[in-house]
Amino acid sequence: MNFLRGVMGGPSAGPQPSGADTIQKLCDRVASSTLLDDRRDAVRALKSLSKKYRLEVGIQAMEHLIHVLQTDRSDSEIIGYALDTLYNVISNDLEEEEQEENSAKQVDDLGSQFTEIFIKQQENVTLLLTLVEEFDFHVRWPGVKLLTSLLKQQGPQVQQIILVSPMGVSRLMDLLADSREVIRNDGVLLLQQLTKSNAAIQKIVAFENAFERLLDIITEEGNSDGGIVVEDCLLLLQNLLKNNNSNQNFFKEGSYIQRMKPWFEVGDDNCGWSAQKVTNLHLMLQLVRVLVSPTNPPGATSSCQKAMFHCGLLQQLCTILMATGVPADILTETINTVSEVIRGCQTNQDYFASVNAPSNPPRPAIVVLLMSMVNERQPFVLRCAVLYCFQCFLYKNQKGQGEIVSTLLPSTIDGNSVSAGQLLCGGLFSTDSLSNWCAAVALAHALQENATLKEQLLRVQLATSIGNPPVSLLQQCTNILSQGSKVQTRVGLLMLLCTWLSNCSIAVTHFLHNPANVPFLTGQIAENLGEEEQLVQGLCALLLGISIYYNDNSLENYRKEKLKQLIEKRIGRENFIEKLGFISKHELYSRAAQKPQPSFSSPDHMMFDHEFTKLVKELEGVISKAIYKSSEEDKKEEEVKKTLEQHDNIVTHYKKVIREQDQELEELKQRINTLTSQNEQLQATVTQQVSQIQQHKDQYNLLKVQLGKDTQHHNSHGDTFQINGIQTEEVSKLKEELEEWKNKHELLQGQLKEKDSVIEKLNSSHLEMGTTEQSSQTNKFGGLEHNNELQKELEVLRSQIQLQSAEISKLQMENQKLQVMNATADPALGDSGTTAATSSELEARLEQEIKELKSEVKALSEEKEALKQHLDSSSSTVAILQDEKSKLQREVAESKKEQDDLLVLLADQDQKISALKIKLKDLGVPVEDEDDTESGDQGDEDEDGDEEEQD
Repeated sequence: MNFLRGVMGGPSAGPQPSGADTIQKLCDRVASSTLLDDRRDAVRALKSLSKKYRLEVGIQAMEHLIHVLQTDRSDSEIIGYALDTLYNVISNDLEEEEQEENSAKQVDDLGSQFTEIFIKQQENVTLLLTLVEEFDFHVRWPGVKLLTSLLKQQGPQVQQIILVSPMGVSRLMDLLADSREVIRNDGVLLLQQLTKSNAAIQKIVAFENAFERLLDIITEEGNSDGGIVVEDCLLLLQNLLKNNNSNQNFFKEGSYIQRMKPWFEVGDDNCGWSAQKVTNLHLMLQLVRVLVSPTNPPGATSSCQKAMFHCGLLQQLCTILMATGVPADILTETINTVSEVIRGCQTNQDYFASVNAPSNPPRPAIVVLLMSMVNERQPFVLRCAVLYCFQCFLYKNQKGQGEIVSTLLPSTIDGNSVSAGQLLCGGLFSTDSLSNWCAAVALAHALQENATLKEQLLRVQLATSIGNPPVSLLQQCTNILSQGSKVQTRVGLLMLLCTWLSNCSIAVTHFLHNPANVPFLTGQIAENLGEEEQLVQGLCALLLGISIYYNDNSLENYRKEKLKQLIEKRIGRENFIEKLGFISKHELYSRAAQKPQPSFSSPDHMMFDHEFTKLVKELEGVISKAIYKSSEEDKKEEEVKKTLEQHDNIVTHYKKVIREQDQELEELKQRINTLTSQNEQLQATVTQQVSQIQQHKDQYNLLKVQLGKDTQHHNSHGDTFQINGIQTEEVSKLKEELEEWKNKHELLQGQLKEKDSVIEKLNSSHLEMGTTEQSSQTNKFGGLEHNNELQKELEVLRSQIQLQSAEISKLQMENQKLQVMNATADPALGDSGTTAATSSELEARLEQEIKELKSEVKALSEEKEALKQHLDSSSSTVAILQDEKSKLQREVAESKKEQDDLLVLLADQDQKISALKIKLKDLGVPVEDEDDTESGDQGDEDEDGDEEEQD
């Protein structure tokens, strides 16, 4: 311990040992000490020296520290000291003071070298992963920091080791669930380094529920109002989603886009945003852009755009766009984000067109943004963002293009409000060259791939000054071009003119109709100007080449051949092609071709538009070929073009006719199928109704027969008892009662016979006692007593006999009544009978049932009539449907006949085309076979369709 006190700075009488010697002694103590306390103290001393003597500790102690990690895992304190020491050795994150003090001793790649030594044995990284699993704070936290430092120094190598380690990534994902914030936050930093540029690890982390956990942390920390932890989580989310289509799809399918909406909920008071909030919101906007980037697969981008609209995220972004007090850099990034959310998505573009700014009166958001774009006082990056937003709004949006161009046409101009078209024209002819360029590019996007709008824009007239007649927009552009304005302005106008004239012969004719345009272009191309003007020369050559390639020879003085001769005399073909190549060779052209978003380091570099680079790439080759073609080749090509155009027109017409007839046939087939199904349903209904009617008829006949029997029986008996209404159960009940009464009667008669025999015995015994006078006094007394008892018994029996006789007579009377009922009853009922009162009740019930049966018969008759009427109407409907079916079949047959005639015409045309192409080939003119192939394929499809219809 005295030794350690000396090392730690305690007083010592002798000379102080050097740092290297002290470190060597500490390493020996770590390696040789048997007591854990001694080793722990030595490692603690190494930790304290590791920052100042980083190189010495790294060289001498690293092996011993790794051995401590392997052997002393039971003691968390020494493990923590060892991990901290290794972190100090490997990490380059030294304090500023230490960096200044040790600047002479530091080696740039010192941390990288120590990291390479540490990971040379892959077991060391695996051991570190195991230590990170420990819950002890003094082990887990330094382990996380050390692993993060290793990834910073040698990222790909450490990533590979972790990737092949069993459950390596899953162990690190558990750090996000740690309740101690410092470990959780450092775990986020570790995962940032782990997921850099490694798609495999990114997928594993995403499927380990990283999105859910990170979004929960962002919500807990307060979304955009949170601290640096939110920033770290957003950076990690960007790592997981950027250029990773699988994770992007998983993020969308997991409904995590909906959880991004609360991030952009800003209040009315947007003053005093903290720097951290600005950073957080900036990263959140970038995360949205990652999901809808134009470089993503179109399907994935489109699905994310739709999800953002349906969950209200786009609406929330537009709210920020129109809010006041939002910092400029956030507003710029929001405009860029909205641009990519609406790019190429018709639903989102339509919604954006409907957004109004909260002004009085309300103005469309597009108009407000264009006002910022053409305002030279606005920041450059903001103006670029607005231009990008306008381009994205018009991308694949013919409806939006038409709305913008319509604001320039004379019939739709509103003098009371500023329109998008007026702002573009104002920017196009302002004194600010950047406004000129932006307005020209924006207007070119309104014409992109839309020949109809190019023709309509020729109608636009501009009033240049009071008293002078108005001039066309095309003429005004060429006038400004010839006045020698700034290079940026001329480049913008030339890009607009090239886009306008390409693939539009009418616009080319209007351009050539001005006699000053062609001499100006040839003069610009022929001059030998400086490097700055070479770009203008190349664009002039492109414009002149477009005027040749898309020339329909309607102007005699500017036919294709004459323009080529002019180039040959004034410029030279080789010189013309060389000047044309200046465009694609320019450095700014290459930059603009990389991505759709206009991103320029300064306004001077704003020269080319991304969509224009595509046009140049498409036209450069065909214009070069067109310049070298002879007049004869042009004539032949022109004839072939005309023939092919005529053929194409005929084929297109017949294709249209066939397509319409196919549609009609399909509609007729569907109608026939519908009518057939309706007919089958009606027939089934009719069959069902017929069976129901038959059942009602049978029931009616049965009731009628029963009613006839009842009526006949009632007439035959008149006022006598009627039994027909009595139910079988009542009759059987009456029979049972009659049998019961009979049994009682027989039982009583048997009892009466027994009493009669007893009485006869008593009488005979009484006579014998009266004639006998021989007995003693005692016997006489007893005999008298017995005689009295017999007399009493006799009286009792007589009374019982009287009661029984009365009961018997009563039963006999009831028996007679029942017999009378039996005699008057129906023979089918056998021996059953009833009283007069019962018969009257039965008669009343029978009459009531007869009334009910009559009413039911009447109702059935009415229902029968209704069903009969319905059956008649159904039969008429079936007949009508049969007539319509026959008519449709005749129409189908006529359509087939017309198709056959058309196919014959097409076959003749194909033969003529083939003959013409053979002639062209004989003349040496190259002929493309795409039209032939297309026609052949179409013919095959038509023939197959006819065969299917005939089958």
